[in-house]
Amino acid sequence: MDKIATTAEPEKEGAEPRSGEQSGAAVPAWSEGRSGSHPVSHHGWLSRLRSYFILAPLIWAYTIILGTVSLICSTFDRNGRIQHQFARFWSRLVMKTILSPVRITGMNNHRFDNSRPRVYAVTHASALDIPILYVHLPFQFRIIFKSELLAYPFVGWHLKRSGQVCINQQNPAASIGAIKSALRSLRSSMPLVIFPEGGRTRDGQIQPFLPGAFFLAIKAQADIVPIALVDTFNLLPMNTYHIKCQPLEMRVGEPISTAGLTVQDTDAITARVKSAIEALRSAPRSM
Repeated sequence: MDKIATTAEPEKEGAEPRSGEQSGAAVPAWSEGRSGSHPVSHHGWLSRLRSYFILAPLIWAYTIILGTVSLICSTFDRNGRIQHQFARFWSRLVMKTILSPVRITGMNNHRFDNSRPRVYAVTHASALDIPILYVHLPFQFRIIFKSELLAYPFVGWHLKRSGQVCINQQNPAASIGAIKSALRSLRSSMPLVIFPEGGRTRDGQIQPFLPGAFFLAIKAQADIVPIALVDTFNLLPMNTYHIKCQPLEMRVGEPISTAGLTVQDTDAITARVKSAIEALRSAPRSM
C-alpha cells in the first residue's frame, strides 16, 4: 500500500520539498517557482505586468466560471465525461490566452490506441502542463492526484466529481477503494495520466521516479506511454505568477509493454520509463 500511495501527484504549496515527492496540480495552482539558471532577459517588466494583470486574472476567471458550471453539470453525469469536456474547453482557453504554441512530435494512431489499457507517464515542471495535456491528448483520461488537493475550492470540487483517482498518502489504507477504481478504469480501457516524479520539479531537472503508478500498470497489464513536455518549466516554474510566453513541445514516445511482467518487475519498468523520458527530453528541438 505504501508503494501505491507514492503515485499521487498534486499537493498544497509550501509542503516540504523532496526528491520526486513534491506535487503538482490537476488544475493550475497559480503560484510557482523561479526558473533557476535559465535566462529571462527577454521577459522583462512588461512581460511580468502582462502576466500579473492580464493572463493570471483571465485564467482565474475561466477557472471559477467553468468550474462552477462543471460542478452543476456533475449532478447529471457521475462518470466524469461532461467534466472532462469542460476541462478541455477550459484548457483551450488557457492555451489561447498564454500565447504559447505547442509543437507535437511522435504522435500517431498507434501510440494513442486506447483499445487496451494505457498509462501515460508525463514529466511535470509547471501547473500549465495540465492544460497542454487536456488540449493535445485526444481522448478521455483520468489523473492520479493527492488527497490534499481536495481542500482547494473549485479545484478539489472538480477532482472529486470528475472521476479522477485520489490517493491518501497519510493513510494508504484509506485509498484501497481508489486503487481498485484505478485498476477498474485501466482494465475498462480508460487511460490514466500519471506524473511519476510525484509532482512539479523545483529546478527544471527530472526528479527520481516513484514506482507506485508503474505497480498499477503492471497489475492491469497496461502499456506505458512516455511523454516529455519541453520548456514548460521556463514557461511557468514554481512560486511565481509570471507566465513567460514561448513555444513549447510535447514529445510522445513509443509504448512500453508490461505484458507478462509481475510486481517484482516494478523497479525495472520504472527505470526503463525514466530512461525513455530522459531520451525524449534531451533530443534536439524540432525545426
